[in-house]
Amino acid sequence: MGILNVTPDSFSDGGHYDSYDLAVKQALTLLDEGADIIDIGGESTRPGAEEVDVIEEVRRTVPVIMALREATRDYDSDPVISIDTRKPGVAEAAILAGADIWNDVSGLTFEPKSEAVAAELACPVILMHSQGSPENMQDNPYYGHAVKEIKDWLAKRLDACEFAGIERSNITLDPGIGFGKRQEDNLAILGQLESFKELGCPILMGASRKSFIGRIDGSTADDRIGGSIAAALWSAAKGADILRVHDVSETVQALRVWEAMADE
Repeated sequence: MGILNVTPDSFSDGGHYDSYDLAVKQALTLLDEGADIIDIGGESTRPGAEEVDVIEEVRRTVPVIMALREATRDYDSDPVISIDTRKPGVAEAAILAGADIWNDVSGLTFEPKSEAVAAELACPVILMHSQGSPENMQDNPYYGHAVKEIKDWLAKRLDACEFAGIERSNITLDPGIGFGKRQEDNLAILGQLESFKELGCPILMGASRKSFIGRIDGSTADDRIGGSIAAALWSAAKGADILRVHDVSETVQALRVWEAMADE
C-alpha cells in the first residue's frame, strides 16, 4: 500500500502533493514502483494534528480519486484505491468517486453512523486501533498490557461491525503503530505481531517513517528509509498481509530479495 497524502501538514510528505496534478503523478509513480493499493488521505493524523472539516477533506481527495481513475483507464487492470479518513461523509464521497477501500484510523468509531455507512457501502474496511484522537493521543498513552488490550479492542470492534452488517471477509485490522502508543508499546506490537492473526482477519502494518524509528537512532522522518524497510521485512515475516509504506520501490526490492533468499 503506497501512501499518498494530499495534505499540507502530514508528518513526512505534507505539502508535497497538494495539487491534483502532482498527486496523480505521484500515484502513478507508486503504481509503477509496485504498489498494489494507493492510500489517499486528506487529513493529517500525526500527533497534535487538528481536525479537517468534511467539505475540505472531500475537496482534497475526491478529485484526485477521479483523476487517477481517468489516468489509469487504459491500464490492464484498475488500481486499488483506499480512502484514508475517519469521516463517513468523506468515505461515502470517495467510494462513489471510485475508491475501493475505507481505511479508518478510528476503527469506525469517529461518528455514530460510521458502521452503518460502511455496511451500506459494502466495501472493504480497515479498522485501526488508536488510544485517543490525533489531537491528544500522545499526551499520556498508557497500557497495562499493550498487545492484549489492543487485541481485545479490535476483537470488540470486529463483533460490533459484524453486528452492524459488515461482512467479516471485508475487514482488515491494523494495530496502529504510533497512534496513542509509547515506544515500548510499538516494539511490543511488532514483536508479537503474529498474535493478531488469531483474530482471523488480514493484518495491515503501517510503520513507515514513524517516530519509533527516530527514537531508536535519532533520525528525522525523511531519513528513516532503512528503519522502515527493517520494520516492513520484520512485519512480513510475522504475518502482515499489507504493508503501508512511503517508499514503495525500496520496500518492493527488499521484499523480493528477502523472499528469494527465503525460498532457497
